[in-house]
Amino acid sequence: MISKQGPGTDVMDARFSIGGVVPLNIPNSLTILRILLIPLIVGLLIYEHVEYALVTLIIAALTDALDGTIARMANQKTRFGAYLDPLADKLLLMTTFVTFSLLDMVPVWSVILVVSRDAILLTGTLLAHLTGTAIDASPTVLGKATTLFQVSYMILVLALISQDLNPVLLFPLLLSMSLLTVLSGMHYIFRGVSQLNSAEDS
Repeated sequence: MISKQGPGTDVMDARFSIGGVVPLNIPNSLTILRILLIPLIVGLLIYEHVEYALVTLIIAALTDALDGTIARMANQKTRFGAYLDPLADKLLLMTTFVTFSLLDMVPVWSVILVVSRDAILLTGTLLAHLTGTAIDASPTVLGKATTLFQVSYMILVLALISQDLNPVLLFPLLLSMSLLTVLSGMHYIFRGVSQLNSAEDS
């Protein structure tokens, strides 16, 4: 999910550097907490503490919902948060899906879709940063829907497994999530390429 803590305009300067001081307000602290929860989720899954992993994943999802909301309502938007928030989202999604796959909780092809999409988006952002190109990193409705479906799917997978039920029951949701992942990825790629071409022409 592209940042909910973005700066006042939709266009972010990709040349931004954090500098020596990290602004640790409440939204940024929640985002950092989400990152710190990732290895805990992985460890709980590996050692088969599914219920605890489920609770921890829900907490991580709540921090994702709260950080951007608080940043907007309390006027605590920062450029640091604008970059850290989507990075935290992608780290959480990619790491959890890969762990699910290694533990045979989800189909490998679905993990390939999720990881490939986010890896491409991260690469594009890095290229924009290296070239000093201003990019529109505002979230789209399709992007938000994709993240919602991905997180919901992960939570429901753990919920079913904790009750000794087969996650194959979620196959319709898996297909919907996969379709959204592909469509949103293509949309972000198209938008990014268009912006890069416009920057070169100007």
